[in-house]
Amino acid sequence: MLKGSAKAEEPFNSKSVDDLLLFLDGLHIKDNDVFVCVVVHNIEGPGLRDSDTQQTLARMAACFHVRIVASIDHVNAPLLWDKKMVHTQFNWWWHHVPTFAPYKVEGMFYPLILSHAGSAQTLKSAALVLQSLTPNAQSVFKVLAEYQLAHPDEQGMPVNKLYSACRERFLVSSQVTLNSHLTEFKDHELVKTRKDSDGQECLYVPLPGEVIEKLLVEISQ
Repeated sequence: MLKGSAKAEEPFNSKSVDDLLLFLDGLHIKDNDVFVCVVVHNIEGPGLRDSDTQQTLARMAACFHVRIVASIDHVNAPLLWDKKMVHTQFNWWWHHVPTFAPYKVEGMFYPLILSHAGSAQTLKSAALVLQSLTPNAQSVFKVLAEYQLAHPDEQGMPVNKLYSACRERFLVSSQVTLNSHLTEFKDHELVKTRKDSDGQECLYVPLPGEVIEKLLVEISQ
C-alpha cells in the first residue's frame, strides 16, 4: 500500500531480499510521505516463528519507507526478539487490545489429526497444532509420546503416572494445569483415553509409532 504520489525513477526488478530492503531504505525516493505498509496477523505464528524470518521482518521494519502493523496471540511472543530488534528495528508502539473472542475461525484452519489423510499429512497437521501450543504443553506431550514408544504393549499412560512424571520435570504445578493441557490435546485429537485391563484410565496418542517418532523430532527442532 503506497501513500503519496511520488514514484521511483527506476523500476525494481531484483528478487534478492537484501536488494529489496536496500531499495525500501534507499534515498532515491525523495518524498518522505511515500511508504509501504505491511500488516502481519499473528507475527509469532508457526509459519513466521523461526529466527531468520523474524530477523528479515525486523530489518524490513527498520527501512525508512516501511511501516509494519502486527498482532500477536501469545503472551511470550516478545521473547522471539532481542533488544535491538524491539527498540531499534521494530521500534514497536504497543497497544493492548484483546478481543476476548473465541478462536473459532482460527481453529477452522487446523485440520483434524484423525482425518483420512496419509501419514505425511498427518505428521504435518500434528506438528502444526503442537507448534501453536506453549513450550510446556509440548513438553507434556513429549512425556506421553515417549512413554508410549517405550511401552508399545500397554494401553497407554495412566493419568496419575503422567502427572507424577510432569511434576518431577517441573512442567506442571497441579492437576488442574495438566488437565488444561490434556483438554487442548483432546480438542485437536492429539490424545485419546481408554481403560486398561484393571479399569484404569490411560492416555495415548492415536498415531502410528513411526509417525510419533518423526513428530517428536519435528517439534524438537
